Amino acid sequence: MKTFFADLHIHIGRTSSGKAVKITGAKSLTLPNILQSANDRKGLDMIGIIDAHSPEILSELEEMLKAGELSEVQGGGLKYQDLVLILGSEIEIYDENCKGPIHILAYFPHLAEMREFSLWMQNHLKNIRLSSQRIYVNAVILQQKVKELGGLFIPAHVFTPFKSLFGKGVEVSLQEVFDPDLIDGIELGLSSDTYMAGGIKELNPYVFLTNSDAHSLGKIAREYQSVYLMEPSFAELKKALSEEEDRRIQANYGLNPLLGKYYDSVCPKCLQKKPADDGACSCGSQKFIKGVSKRIEELKSYFPNDHQRKRPPYIHQVPLEFIPGLGPKSLEKLLKAFKTEMGIIHHARFEELSVIVGEKTANYIDLARKGQLDIEAGGGGRYGKVRIT
Repeated sequence: MKTFFADLHIHIGRTSSGKAVKITGAKSLTLPNILQSANDRKGLDMIGIIDAHSPEILSELEEMLKAGELSEVQGGGLKYQDLVLILGSEIEIYDENCKGPIHILAYFPHLAEMREFSLWMQNHLKNIRLSSQRIYVNAVILQQKVKELGGLFIPAHVFTPFKSLFGKGVEVSLQEVFDPDLIDGIELGLSSDTYMAGGIKELNPYVFLTNSDAHSLGKIAREYQSVYLMEPSFAELKKALSEEEDRRIQANYGLNPLLGKYYDSVCPKCLQKKPADDGACSCGSQKFIKGVSKRIEELKSYFPNDHQRKRPPYIHQVPLEFIPGLGPKSLEKLLKAFKTEMGIIHHARFEELSVIVGEKTANYIDLARKGQLDIEAGGGGRYGKVRIT
């Protein structure tokens, strides 16, 4: 058994021919670039590509298999050098039971199941080529199809104000839309953490996942988890999500929720934070975007949790790109010395960092990986900021 680092929510921006998959994704976010960056620069062991249902992406994967650039993992997944790719799809649900759209993640062990799922979805959505498309079937039917094909079903970024389970999708309970027995885990999203969400009783049965939802190469692994497995594979991941045979999530690594774009409630007109929920903002607007922190407090009041399950630690980290004084040239020097970002974050000693980037910047890096930097909260679609002292 060994610890592996996994980021299971990475988008594809463009196919190799230049066609858009995730329209808001960077053009450089192609399958080959993702694999190279996640393996060589980020130092991850397992990634989830959640646009693998797109027919051209399926073809690219098959071509890479034929060329020997990828190989099939017996327990499910595709091996690229030291990295294992898990095949996934992000889908939007807005059925008759939803209060608003909900995004979910579905993962499958092999290309055969993903191709079958893609063919099935073509009959129920408008554009199979694109990411995060709305599917016109009942949510439970979708869950059942995923399970029929041996897949994993995970609601995505569940507290985000837009297109999420608790943000807009349901009034009070996930059971308004989903069969709770067909859910394999809960993805928290950037504006929440275990300490906030762990107080919701309804979520006790599920492990928490922290993923990047990367729309560019640089955002890969801004959130991730360490997973205790025999090897990185779909079958081992499935055991970890159900905590079988000592497989488990060891730790979640993510942004301090204050850095997230939707932590605080915000007036959509002037972006003033924490306007009164029952009155006008000082600018005159009667509307506000409810922050994740407020929404979680509401859910806690519906489901008081007197007996929280024991969960792995959630370690607040600030991505290297946020570190004051750490520019591209300094980062490249660190990467040359420590090989990958995982090496910098998890293995480099303070003294080693100081030699390369100086004591001041090394101190910021050290505080960042310990979750001790001073943060100004974000909200309304704007990220929080690191306060420089």
